[in-house]
Amino acid sequence: MTALQHITDLGAYIGSSPSSFHAAAEGAARLEAAGFVRLDEADAWAAGAGKFLVVRDGALIAWVTPANASPLTGFHILGAHTDSPGFKLKPKPTTGRHGWLQAGVEIYGGPLLNSWLDRELALAGRLVTHDGVEHLVSTAPLLRFPQLAIHLDRAVNDGLTLDKQQHMNPVWGVGNPRDEDLLELLAASAGIAAGDVGGYDVVVADTQEGRVFGADGAFFAAGRLDNLSSVHAGLVALIAAGAAPGTDGPIAVLSAFDHEEVGSASRSGASGPFLEDVLHRISGGLGADAEERRRALAVSFCVSADAGHAVHPNYAERHDPANRPILGGGPLLKINANQRYTTDAPGAAYWARLCSEAQVPYQEFVSSNVMPCGSTIGPLTATRLGIRTIDVGTPLLSMHSARELCGVEDPHWLARAAELFFTSPA
Repeated sequence: MTALQHITDLGAYIGSSPSSFHAAAEGAARLEAAGFVRLDEADAWAAGAGKFLVVRDGALIAWVTPANASPLTGFHILGAHTDSPGFKLKPKPTTGRHGWLQAGVEIYGGPLLNSWLDRELALAGRLVTHDGVEHLVSTAPLLRFPQLAIHLDRAVNDGLTLDKQQHMNPVWGVGNPRDEDLLELLAASAGIAAGDVGGYDVVVADTQEGRVFGADGAFFAAGRLDNLSSVHAGLVALIAAGAAPGTDGPIAVLSAFDHEEVGSASRSGASGPFLEDVLHRISGGLGADAEERRRALAVSFCVSADAGHAVHPNYAERHDPANRPILGGGPLLKINANQRYTTDAPGAAYWARLCSEAQVPYQEFVSSNVMPCGSTIGPLTATRLGIRTIDVGTPLLSMHSARELCGVEDPHWLARAAELFFTSPA
């Protein structure tokens, strides 16, 4: 697969994944098409070698167990997340005033609010009927956060202030909210009756397609690159690693969690038990006892893959003066002295060897001392399981915007390094 083919496929994956539930479902569908067997957590799992996946809400874990795996075989885990910052539909979502129909939404994570203005937006997520059945839903373009005209705010270019409650209420029609029901529209999109809906997890999603542009086609813009660029790279790499699995080597695992943007504290987030549950069941299927399980974890490795910051040409003072990654320079190795990223010297050395063998360039990232550093699932996984972990990711501009920007080459390089990681000893 070339870089252009990879980025085109990434765009298709993002287009099919307007919510974390869609991202997990689309990932599962791609894996099943490649011969992975879907398991149910409530069932007994087959022991031994094979290619498997399991979905928990908006999270997906998939793995390849080689033929000669033993109770002491380690895991090579690529961790990512399926959610992105934005807006989530509130209870009693049909609102409006002054002849407008509006939607009640709550801020999810830390979106760049202004980037969501004046875009055609959809609603997407899951509806759960009273019988407990989940129905994925994704509407056509429906919503818009309309910006106030400059004629009515002459000072807007001197500074835009958006009140999260007053100003971030998208319009979706005209009429009287007492006569309309947004949930009816959602239910109809899913092919069910509104009266059958008992609960919902629905988010707002940008509907603009991803696009390659720039001199020599160097750039790619799309929504949700943070962090579907990493989930997609992991899917591509795991499918490739599973196409001709060796008899030896580590157990390759892709773990795509939900709720990273809001702290990961959920049953499908990295602070929850999902990954640990799956790893224990895999090792149990290989006959491992408690001591052998701990020994296997001691030789395991986790690559936490999440988007990072490229240097911004208009705000270079916000970046470290010596470490300034660029788009098209390769994936990032993210480093932080306070362990907001988990990369240490042995991990950095392993990543350097992987990238060298995969013929992939990489760049080091560290925050400026005067700027707070974000974090990832890396520290959470390392803390929960004691597995050596490093943080990597695709460099972006406009992170947490409704439409982010990356280099065309970088996601492809990340996938190539990930494929070698899934099969290479640490």
